[in-house]
Amino acid sequence: MSIGTVHDAEPATLASNEARVRGLLDREWRLLVDGRRVGAASGKTFPVTSPYTEEVIAHVPDASAEDVDRAIAGAARAFPAWARTTPGERAKALFALADEIARRAQDFAVLDAIDGGAPVGIMLLDVKIALDSLRYFAGLAMETKGYTVPASTNLHFTELQPYGVVGKIIPFNHPFMFAASKIAAPLAAGNTVVLKPAEATPLSALLLADLVQEILPPGVVQVVVGDGPEAPQAIVRSRLVRRIGFTGSEQVGRFIQRSAAEVAVKHVTLELGGKNALIAFPDASPQKVARAAIQGMNFTWSGQSCGSTSRLLVHDDIADEVLAAVAAQLAGRRFVSPLDPEAVQGTMVNKRQYDRVLGYLAGAVDSGARVVTGGGRPASVDKGLFVAPTFLDRVSPEWPVANEEIFGPVVSVIRWTDEEDAVRIANSVDYGLTGSVFTNDISTAHRVARALETGFVWINGAGPHFQGVPYGGWKNSGVGREESLEELLSYTQSKSVTVML
Repeated sequence: MSIGTVHDAEPATLASNEARVRGLLDREWRLLVDGRRVGAASGKTFPVTSPYTEEVIAHVPDASAEDVDRAIAGAARAFPAWARTTPGERAKALFALADEIARRAQDFAVLDAIDGGAPVGIMLLDVKIALDSLRYFAGLAMETKGYTVPASTNLHFTELQPYGVVGKIIPFNHPFMFAASKIAAPLAAGNTVVLKPAEATPLSALLLADLVQEILPPGVVQVVVGDGPEAPQAIVRSRLVRRIGFTGSEQVGRFIQRSAAEVAVKHVTLELGGKNALIAFPDASPQKVARAAIQGMNFTWSGQSCGSTSRLLVHDDIADEVLAAVAAQLAGRRFVSPLDPEAVQGTMVNKRQYDRVLGYLAGAVDSGARVVTGGGRPASVDKGLFVAPTFLDRVSPEWPVANEEIFGPVVSVIRWTDEEDAVRIANSVDYGLTGSVFTNDISTAHRVARALETGFVWINGAGPHFQGVPYGGWKNSGVGREESLEELLSYTQSKSVTVML
């Protein structure tokens, strides 16, 4: 079933999306623990605020360590039966889940839009990406296989087995896409999953729990959310959870590594932050560089994406032309409700992140940066936590705005004249997630791509991911690869068996 089969009689409008949201929010939100929808054992809830209306839109259960422990125990009980199912049976379940998600696609998209502030049209694209991921890993389920080794006249072979209970902790920037796609590989490999969505954007994951409860065996997926570190910490430190996948900030990723290691030897993969560079050479088209700089910065999500190319390292010969093209392409941008199908840019996720971004902008301007476009809250906006797409020219590589992950719609422009200097600047940060090279010279393109200390590189492009192409970072940007066969196999353990003949 394609994403286009969403069952709406009429094309979505702002009014219809607002009505849909009202209907979806008119419910009692519950965790999914051991196949049942329950509140927190303590009875506590916490408020969820829309970054567009800046009003409380829901109250959700505030799970404690006790709730998480119950979820983990349920996942452990469900594991043996799920692991015994054939890869084909697990694939069938994932395909069925994808089909149900497709029927509810607009529901998930509008929840993410009002909950996280990103445009509903882009959130619908996120749903499609999640569907593609579920179906991709369902199709790969038979690849959880071993091989024979002719080591002697006996029979030697390997087999891949699941870990058991997997903890998946996801961030706020792609709420539904991560909730659905990040459970796909562990489930296809035969694991059970405890999913913990971000407290800022939990609603679509809790709605996903409805479909999980209908389609998957009880306990195979648990969904818990809590306000603060107690719930994720309980997942990380449980001895029943031997495999953890985390997507989020570098600081939290390092904390998870340390905390997990204090209780057991665990397999932890991390997809963390980035301070990614787009290097533009003088033979590149200024118009194409400008388009890529805008696309690669993920302004649609207000720059709240770890792979964003937030540093534009542009050769001085074309810098002025590139920046003029950037300003022209961003001119006239409208900032409207994220539920409007015409919306092109969302808000910051919350007031804390909004203030943080404005603080970086003020510091850069005070240090001497020149604002090419943007620079703060759009003048036309009277509602919502919007920050205009911002390009800061004449930035020094040593400034915080050029070294630290802002996670906002801010591009630091650094001019260069020497290739070695450009590569050195690109590699000078602690991160190594993505990079981009723009040039018409094939030798230059491959030489610089190879020199970049990143796990993912675009040549003459920036932004898109491609299913099956491993995605992940070097240095402080993470450990492990996702969106590929490598991700599936990372949720298995290898066992060697020798049959004495």
